[in-house]
Amino acid sequence: SEQTESDTASEISFQFSKHKKTPSIGSHSSDMASVSSVSGSVLSVYSGDFGSVDAQGTVEFALDYDEKNREFQVHVSQCKDLAVVDEKKGRSDPYVKTYLLPDKARMGKRKTSVKKRTVNPIYNEVLRYKIEKMVLLIQKLNLSVWHNDPLGRNSFLGEIEIDLASWDWSNRKLNWYPLKPRSLSAVNGVDHRGVMNLSIKYVPPGSLGPKNPPSGEVHIWVKDVKDLLQLRPSGVDSFVKCYVLPDTSKKSYQKTRVIKRDTNPIFNHTIVYDGFHTEDLKDACVELTVWDHEKLTNHFLGGIRLGLGTGLSYGISVDWMDSTQEEVAFWQEMMSATNEWIEGLLPLRSLAGRKKLK
Repeated sequence: SEQTESDTASEISFQFSKHKKTPSIGSHSSDMASVSSVSGSVLSVYSGDFGSVDAQGTVEFALDYDEKNREFQVHVSQCKDLAVVDEKKGRSDPYVKTYLLPDKARMGKRKTSVKKRTVNPIYNEVLRYKIEKMVLLIQKLNLSVWHNDPLGRNSFLGEIEIDLASWDWSNRKLNWYPLKPRSLSAVNGVDHRGVMNLSIKYVPPGSLGPKNPPSGEVHIWVKDVKDLLQLRPSGVDSFVKCYVLPDTSKKSYQKTRVIKRDTNPIFNHTIVYDGFHTEDLKDACVELTVWDHEKLTNHFLGGIRLGLGTGLSYGISVDWMDSTQEEVAFWQEMMSATNEWIEGLLPLRSLAGRKKLK
């Protein structure tokens, strides 16, 4: 619910203001035209209860790329001999879901209708993606079959993953493929999007002398990012956005300049947020996201969230307070070692929540 989230932010409304220092590089913020950024909320491909049945059976589908309409089409025909989920009733209610990976955003998700009480469902549906062929060729198609549960505990029935770079596009025929168990990379949560090299420090109020600084400051030094997703043959045109949540206002928003045609961009950009009281550190979260800059829409590449990961902010349950163990440890180290730069390498990840990553 976007509405409640923005209400929450304004209700809490602590006034973090910001200024930036940019070591050895000129001003970064003003050299980018403002662009609208679009991303669905980023969800896990594997939501639901997937441990209940073993994958079995086959799926029949065909792939095609319509050059004229610039559209990728997945023609899902049927499945055979799927696993039975509800053994008492001897039934499964299967549907087919597709994702383009590594982008697990909602924009990349398509699904068929649900066929009830059958392990041999017939769909004859086409799942369509408006996408440039060049971008499509660096993605994988993940096609999975699920049992639809009215209570939302959907069961995983099997999947197949296809590397579209090596796909034979002259083959437009329907073919049968065996459904496989979940891939190890998915089980282990490996979702490689790159690694951010950064330093942070907290300067408590009055720690540098009487009334210096007048309020606490969080300093964030974004140094560089390694191994970003290669979106085009020439690389990627990336920049970093920063918010201190729950404040999503313009006061909280900062971004670096765009580094062009580089999957290992060096930003060397420092942001300082003041207005922090020490007790705010347990309720605030620094969200850093990396984006590919395009004229019409920016493409989300990955992000990190620095905070305590408690799920709560000022007593209110929020989905963005979801820091990983590494991110929490980094934030805790900053809190305990005040006035010292804490350096870290943190993996970029998909981010849930914040219904629209602005």
